[in-house]
Amino acid sequence: MRERPSKPAPYTVDAVLVTAMGSELAILLARSSSDRERWSLPWRIPQSGETLDTAATTTIKDALGDLPAWVEQIGAFGDGKRHPGETELSVAYLGLTPHETASPGPGHTWFPVANPPPLAPRQRAMVDGATKALQSGLDQAPIAFKLLPATFTLSELQQMYELLMGKRLHKASFRRALQAAWLVEPMDEWRSEGRGRPAQLFRYLPKKKRRPHRGVRFDFLYP
Repeated sequence: MRERPSKPAPYTVDAVLVTAMGSELAILLARSSSDRERWSLPWRIPQSGETLDTAATTTIKDALGDLPAWVEQIGAFGDGKRHPGETELSVAYLGLTPHETASPGPGHTWFPVANPPPLAPRQRAMVDGATKALQSGLDQAPIAFKLLPATFTLSELQQMYELLMGKRLHKASFRRALQAAWLVEPMDEWRSEGRGRPAQLFRYLPKKKRRPHRGVRFDFLYP
């Protein structure tokens, strides 16, 4: 008996890959073959029997060269909005990677989240959904740490939280909140940050060493 040829799934798997470039967040886009958009999120139509996670892994590795520090599924998108794959449904994944370690493949470029080139409406909705997921999960998941190198100064960590939240934070309050939540541990290393004493380096506290989790709450200092 002849085996039936594998059929592609009637949906796409799309990747919203995010990094921090200086003072702004950026997403990775691929040159599109569509006549309507020059750029698109990395995406793939899974083959028969291919799981969502496997399709996402393949899509992300093709775009980024390796898996990022953080990957999670953020939901399904449809509602009749146009997509380059012309399917009725798409499943989006969010990936976070430090810019220092990111090595995008040929034809892929970082663009500011706040001002990307035109995207197909469904992929634009995915970018908006990813941004909301970052902000809503910031106090319960180590999102900010996944955009930083393995070691960092507390000033760099505060700047990352400010970038993700879109608000300035009170320095003393920020450090008290970190201490209360037991999220970081000091390293026996220092880095010069200009004038004054070198700043001590920290790392994300391994889970097995951490006290019971507490959500992080910061006091704002508005500009």
